[in-house]
Amino acid sequence: MVFLLFNMKYPPKPQKGKLAGSGSTRCSGRVEVYHNNTWGTVCDDGWDLKDAQVVCRQLNCGPALEAPRMAYFGAGSGQIWLDNVTCSGNESSLAQCSNSGFGVHRCNHSEDAGVICSGLPIRLVGSGLTTCSGRVEIYHNNSWGTVCGDSWDLNAAEVVCRQFNCWTALEAPQNAYFGEGTGEIWLDEVTCSGNESFLTECQRSGFGVHDCDHSKDASVICSDIRLAGSGLTQCSGRVEIYHNNIWGTICDDGWDLNAAEVVCRQLNCGPVLEAHQNAYFGEGTGEIWLDEVTCSGSEDFLTDCPNSGFGNHDCDHSEDASVICSGEIYSWSFTRCQIL
Repeated sequence: MVFLLFNMKYPPKPQKGKLAGSGSTRCSGRVEVYHNNTWGTVCDDGWDLKDAQVVCRQLNCGPALEAPRMAYFGAGSGQIWLDNVTCSGNESSLAQCSNSGFGVHRCNHSEDAGVICSGLPIRLVGSGLTTCSGRVEIYHNNSWGTVCGDSWDLNAAEVVCRQFNCWTALEAPQNAYFGEGTGEIWLDEVTCSGNESFLTECQRSGFGVHDCDHSKDASVICSDIRLAGSGLTQCSGRVEIYHNNIWGTICDDGWDLNAAEVVCRQLNCGPVLEAHQNAYFGEGTGEIWLDEVTCSGSEDFLTDCPNSGFGNHDCDHSEDASVICSGEIYSWSFTRCQIL
């Protein structure tokens, strides 16, 4: 059986995990596994966000934000148990991922792998739209519960979106917009500046202190589309989409103004001006999530357009799709776009 070490010098109880290293917290640090009655580290060969996602899920620490390498949290000592760890991101434990075998490695501790997870377990429920929208629920005292919509606004939604590694907050619906939750209502009167790293850093009532019912459950709609690589405005760049907790690009096969129009509308960035192919704003890295995207131009979300299915493509990043939107802002109170 494999456990994960985060900050303890003795084996944890089954299904419990900790992180080790200088600067670590319960949900960030050097990854160590417990095998053959000994703690040991994980080599960073091939270590990426998919691997970190499995660790964060195993520890109930929310989505993975970063997958640091090169002993970012300090070098461990003793055994190096795993090397060449390759996860799809869907595994329930690190032991289920492909690896070179316990103790088989070509590393030293200067290559120890780490993770930075979002922290307090948080999830979005009930949307059915995208992975970046839904009713906000947090995990406390071994139970999932909702957040009351009293004082809920875009600043609070922005914090949630950041925790989920989604782009910006588009809306902050109240009144059980994505349906009523059940069980506990953990937080009420949440007041954020928008700069906090975690929702629990915002001003709020104590856990379980509220005067609400589930008809007031708070929700967020975050953008699962972002524009990268432009350097011009927030409304132009390489189109990237968030799926399976990972950002990836879109192949330009079939990419046209209709598809770009959907992206610009989804980001509230005004009408489309141009739809570029061939990595106009530079090549992305990692996954290519969509190919053969064919839009009428009237869809609400890019994923509503016919496409080849997530991860199905015959492209490389030299074919990454891009857009240039006009940058006009119609209704956001949180400004992401700029007037050109």
